[in-house]
Amino acid sequence: MPLEILYEDESIVAINKPHGLLVHRSSIARDASEFALQLLRDQLGKPVYPAHRLDRKTGGILLFSLNKETDQYLQKSFQERKVDKKYLAVLRGFAPAAGLIDYPLKRDDGTTQEAQTSFRLLAQSELSVSYGKFPTSRYSLVEANPITGRMHQLRRHFAHIFHPIIGDRPHGCNKQNKFWKETYQMDTMLLHASELTFKHPLSGEDVHIKATLQADFARVLDILNLNEVCYS
Repeated sequence: MPLEILYEDESIVAINKPHGLLVHRSSIARDASEFALQLLRDQLGKPVYPAHRLDRKTGGILLFSLNKETDQYLQKSFQERKVDKKYLAVLRGFAPAAGLIDYPLKRDDGTTQEAQTSFRLLAQSELSVSYGKFPTSRYSLVEANPITGRMHQLRRHFAHIFHPIIGDRPHGCNKQNKFWKETYQMDTMLLHASELTFKHPLSGEDVHIKATLQADFARVLDILNLNEVCYS
């Protein structure tokens, strides 16, 4: 299946990356045989340059440049926090109505980096399945805006406030992940890069890109009766 192209012009192309697809070849994921960079290059028949990264388990908007000048511009835009990023996530439990998570994250070398994530609650849902001391299993659909761009930032931040993303491993809840896999055959991480806004490198005008949910994410929202909330 060809990759879904969300936006394309002479300088930029954006795709709706499926969950589970790596952006490019990685030494830590030797099991992968396909990569977004390779697939898009072959699909378009020309070189492409990833402007940013998405986790393998995350679906949604992935932006590429079509020349090195645009690549430099977009890389700088991301580094200088001039790109507005929005994500949708399904969390365990009833999350607060809104919040700012300001929690530094450790790097592999042991040093820490500042990291901030703002979020707002879109809706809550319950399933008639007991969980711990609760008679039901509770979930929240949130929109998240990572102000900084650290590795696994959203995953680690929501785990930090005790509302981990459903389907996340290793930062998530093993019991909930097992429940969704055994009951609904769902082991996709429910994190989706839904919107991206930035200045076009040539015109200087705002470019706003949106991505519809992948099938597994949409199926979960159907189970939770939250699809209408997501697309209202």
